[in-house]
Amino acid sequence: MKPKLIPIAMMLSITMFQQAAVAEVDKAKLKQEAVGIVKQFGGTLKPALKKAIQTGGPAHAVSVCSETAPQIAQKLRNDTGWYVKRVSLKPRNSSSAIPDSWEQKVLQQFDQRQAKGESAAKMAYAEVVDGKFRFMKAQGVEAVCLNCHAANIAPETEAALKQNYPDDKARGYTLGQIRGAFSLAKDL
Repeated sequence: MKPKLIPIAMMLSITMFQQAAVAEVDKAKLKQEAVGIVKQFGGTLKPALKKAIQTGGPAHAVSVCSETAPQIAQKLRNDTGWYVKRVSLKPRNSSSAIPDSWEQKVLQQFDQRQAKGESAAKMAYAEVVDGKFRFMKAQGVEAVCLNCHAANIAPETEAALKQNYPDDKARGYTLGQIRGAFSLAKDL
């Protein structure tokens, strides 16, 4: 290598290293933002569902969930600039919960991780894909979820599910099982 090229090569290496370090910091910041958005989503939806169950039972909660969850996702998108949705390998809402190929791959990885003993509560995954920062957080089945997502569902809840979600596949879950994930994306 010519002597004049060595400093140029060193400068390029340093610049590339600095860019990689900034990218890692940005990824950490983006992941932190995404986790906060997921907490906002769950922290808004869960109390609304619990209140609906208390006032009108699980059948009433189905209609609240079908209306409130998309509103929460849209508000978070408007407030944060992140694309926000919930997805599942067994979707309840055929218009918004069907995973794309990347989300499907991550959901399958979540299932594999859980089969090896990892808890859904701590399970998340982030990656830069096609110029977007993508993040998914597993959504485990909690006791309140079993009102509408278990194998055996009360007849009035069953009727509400058929009315709100005619293509529902989100059944047969048990406590702690992964039933889907929050999926977020942000253009870089």
